This record gives sequence, C-alpha cells and structure tokens, in this order.
Amino acid sequence: MIRFIGRRHACAAMLAAATLLAGCERPPVDTVQRGYRGTGMEQVYNPRTLATQASVNTLPADTPMPEPGGPLSSTVFKNVQVVGDTSVAEFTRLLVSLTAWVAPEQGCTYCHKAGEDFSSDGLYTKVVARRMLQMTRKINTDWKTHVAETGVTCYTCHRGQPVPANVWFAPAADRHAAGMLGSRAGQNTPATSVALASLPYDPFTPFLSQANEIRVIGHTPLATDNRKSTKQTEYTYGLMMHMSQSLGVNCTYCHNTRSFAEWDGSTPQRATAWYGIRMTREVNNQYLDSLAGTFPANRLGPTGDVPKVNCATCHQGAFKPMYGASMLKTHPELVGAVKATVEPAVPGPVVSANSAVLYFAVGSPTLTDEGVKGIDQLAAVVRANPDAKVTVSGYHSASGDLVQNQELAKQRAFAVRDALKAAGVAEGRVVLEKPLSAEANLAGEDPKARRVELAVK
Repeated sequence: MIRFIGRRHACAAMLAAATLLAGCERPPVDTVQRGYRGTGMEQVYNPRTLATQASVNTLPADTPMPEPGGPLSSTVFKNVQVVGDTSVAEFTRLLVSLTAWVAPEQGCTYCHKAGEDFSSDGLYTKVVARRMLQMTRKINTDWKTHVAETGVTCYTCHRGQPVPANVWFAPAADRHAAGMLGSRAGQNTPATSVALASLPYDPFTPFLSQANEIRVIGHTPLATDNRKSTKQTEYTYGLMMHMSQSLGVNCTYCHNTRSFAEWDGSTPQRATAWYGIRMTREVNNQYLDSLAGTFPANRLGPTGDVPKVNCATCHQGAFKPMYGASMLKTHPELVGAVKATVEPAVPGPVVSANSAVLYFAVGSPTLTDEGVKGIDQLAAVVRANPDAKVTVSGYHSASGDLVQNQELAKQRAFAVRDALKAAGVAEGRVVLEKPLSAEANLAGEDPKARRVELAVK
C-alpha cells in the first residue's frame, strides 16, 4: 500500500512538472545579440517557429514588369483617381497583382460588379481599395522613418485574403458590469491581443487610434512628477505585449532592461517602433475611420466602428514583414502619394510673447515642422517663468460628424501637449481644455478651423 501511494505521488509530481514545463520552449533554441555587448540584450528564437513562419512570409509570384513608356492610364481609362500617373501597361499589371494579393478566389468581381463598366463604383470594395492604394502610397512616401526603402504593398497585410488576418475593432461594452461580480474594467479577461494575460485587452484604442501617452515612468524620482495610475501602466504593458507578439521578439529588441525608459541605451529599433506607432495611428485616423460610411454593417465591429490595423496586421509574427524582402522594386507605382483632391494649404503658426495659434492639415493630428518651432518659442517663455502654466485648446470644424471632430481636436491638443513636454515643459504645467467648435465655419473649408490655441498664464 505504501509502495502504491509512493508511485501515485511520483506520478503526480511528474505531471505537475510537465504542466509547468509546457509553457517553455523545448531546445534547441537560437540566440542573437541585438544590443550593446555586455548588456544581455539578445533575442531568443525557436527555429521550428521560424520554419513555420518562413512559408507565410514568402514573396508571391508576380508577372514580369512591362517596358517603360506608353500613354498614361488616366488618359485611356475612366475614373482612375489614384494611379493615373502609371502607363496603361503598368496599370493593367497592377490590377492583376492586386487581384492575386487580395482576392485570388473572387477575382475581378470582388471589386467590380459583373455586367457593369469597370469605371463604376457600384461595389463598396472598390471604394475601399482606392482608399487603401492612397494609404499605401502615403506610407511608402512619407513614412520611410518606419518602412525605410522596403515599404509595403497590399500583399503585406492581405496575404491572399480579402480581409487581413489581423485587424481590430473597439470592444463591446462589458455585459457583466452591472452583475454581481461587477465591471472587469476592460481587463482580467484572457485575450490574444495581450498574450492571454489579465492586462487591458484593448491597448489599441488609446494608443493606435487615440494619442494617449505611452510613457508611464516619471522624469524625476519625485511622486509629484508622475500621476500615472497602475491601470495606465498596465495599458502600456498591454501594448508592449502586443508588439512583442506581432514581431516575434522579446523586450530587449528595443529596450535595455537596465532602464526601459532610457533612450541612450536602447537599440535603433526602438526609434523605428516609435515612428511605427504614429504611422499606425495616422493610418487608422485618416484612411480607415474615413470609410465609416462605406463599409456595410456586416463588416463593422460590435460598436459600429470600421476594421483598423495594428502591428500584427503587417508583421504577422516576423520582426520585419516578409523578413525585409521588398516588393517595391517590381512595383514602383506604389511609391508617391497622389492626392485625388487639392487640400487647402496649412497656414503657418502665429506666435506672440504669451500665446500661439497652430494650424493642422485636413483630418490630421500631426504638427507641422513650423508648428513645432512655434511650440519651442513658447516653451522657452514657460520655462523662464516657474509659476506659469500653458492652456491648450483644440478647435474643430463646425460641420461634419461632431464626435469625430471633437476626437480629432483632442488628438491635436494631445500632440501639442507632447511637443511641449519634449521641449522641457512638465506635464503638470499643461492645462488641456475641452474641444471647441470654430466659429462661422459651416462650410468646413476654413483652414483656421483646424487649430490649437496656446496661452501662457
């Protein structure tokens, strides 16, 4: 009997050990030094996982490039609004490639209604595709700080599927909030978005749609300089978990764990990721949210929002999409943003001794270079007066969707706040006011409606 009990305990111990080891990587694993020597900043890779991902990140077959020259597609075909600067041969080849990248099973009828002229916008998918082409050109032209010369194509996200495998929506309201257990406060629910942890399962809305501050570490050891809550910290951790999963890397790919906040000891990849966050935010705000009235109901999320992108949309488990292989060499037409309409010019900032007015482009929360210089001038005034505070007021157009306009005004105010902090003004000295509607601008075309006003008090 004693011998039987002993065997049973031994079996239980072996089962417990196997359970504990189930979450570990079985050897062999590979390590690659990514950071400075002696810091332990290395990446651990599982060769079996890499072998599986290699097939997913292989460039697709493509048709040969045509000879240069020939009439422009915009002069031969009707309703060519984005890539009209390509030749007829280039345009035709691009459409063939788009079909293979996005809808190989559906074919041309995925975007073009059977029996109608190809110039017709009868299907919403064609309208979306046009907007995505604009977005792709924008990324490849203006976001080289993140995509470098590698760039992106439609295949980067779609991989032969009409809908990319990795998109996200704002989550529905917690149905259990009024129950006996109370609200889960947006967390404590294992979700793949945060590696099945108890962290807040929507780290995308605050950081990849809105412009909330990701940093949670104070600039000084004094508690008065850091008013971040534990939950704000967990939101940041949630985003970092997502980025780690999306790229198939660990924290030291970007950070020196001696000090996560310190930039001097970080790898160059951290700067690339910094730009990537802002690029993703611009893509979601300017290109995807603008399609809110285009997508049918069955393509919207539980709260009625459109599908949006995050790091996994392009990377899909690889530290570089397609492991850095570029498709732009054979598709140079996807570089060079061509605007379908002429947007109003952005006025320069107006800066005085104790105030400033900064203007923004249509639908954009990004400061212009001149706007940053204007903030630097005002920040010098604030730094010279220890008792001074600066009030930041974001304005928006009086026309259009009020909620979207208010959110855009708030994001612009956040961008100004972050620029003030970067210029040496403590966050506690920046006062954000509620978004305000611009006066006498019912047409919505006045560039002065898209502004943020600053006042030193």
